[in-house]
Amino acid sequence: MSSDKVEIRVKRLNNGAGLPLPAYASAGAAGMDICAAEAITLKPGKRAAVPTGFAFAIPHGYEIQVRPRSGLALKHGITCLNTPWHDRL
Repeated sequence: MSSDKVEIRVKRLNNGAGLPLPAYASAGAAGMDICAAEAITLKPGKRAAVPTGFAFAIPHGYEIQVRPRSGLALKHGITCLNTPWHDRL
């Protein structure tokens, strides 16, 4: 496995004031956790675009993915469009 680091510039937007930066929740985690910039309640079958409060400068050849929390996806059917789990719920 490569130990090369990739620099991703992060800009905190006005609606991200006070939110923690994306961070790994545990050692060995594959991805970082990020909080929503606003509290919303989804009714069954409804969809919403939820802001993160940040803008990211992603280097050419890389991507950032937003994926559902596995517990919420499994227990409540909450997922993200275009995620690999989407078709299994």
